[in-house]
Amino acid sequence: MEDSGAGSGPPPNGADAQDPAVQARIVALVEEWSAAIVSNDKERIRAFMADEWVIVSESGITDRDAFLEYVRSGDLTHSAMRTISPSRVRVHGDTATVTARMTNTAHYGGRRFEADEWVTDVFVRRDGRWLCVLTHITPAAPTDPPPDA
Repeated sequence: MEDSGAGSGPPPNGADAQDPAVQARIVALVEEWSAAIVSNDKERIRAFMADEWVIVSESGITDRDAFLEYVRSGDLTHSAMRTISPSRVRVHGDTATVTARMTNTAHYGGRRFEADEWVTDVFVRRDGRWLCVLTHITPAAPTDPPPDA
C-alpha cells in the first residue's frame, strides 16, 4: 500500500483537522481499499486494516481474521463496489471518520447480494499510515433514491 501522504504525524494542536489535502487522501484511501476488495486479494485488503479491525453489520461483529478467511476461502467475493454519494470526512488528530453511501455486489455462500449501504469507516494514523480500525454498515432505506454518481 502506498504512503498515506499524511506525513509522520499531525501538526500541533490538530492543525490538519479539516485540511482538504488530508480529507482528499482519506477519500482516495477508501477508493483504493474498495478496489482491493473487488480484487478479492486477501493481502491487498489486509494492507488497509489495523490488526483490531472489525466490521459491524445487521448480523453483528466480524473481526479482521474471520473476514479475511472468508475472502481467502472464496466464500466471500465482490465484483463491484462504488461510492454513490459525497464522502463526509472528519479528521481529529490521528483519527479520521469517513461516511458515504456505497453500493456493492457480493457473492457469499454461492448467493449473489446487491447492497446499497451507508458506510462509516474509522481510520487511525500509525507511523504515518492511515489504517481502518472499524467499518460500520447500515442498509440504505429503500425509499432513498440513489444519488447520481
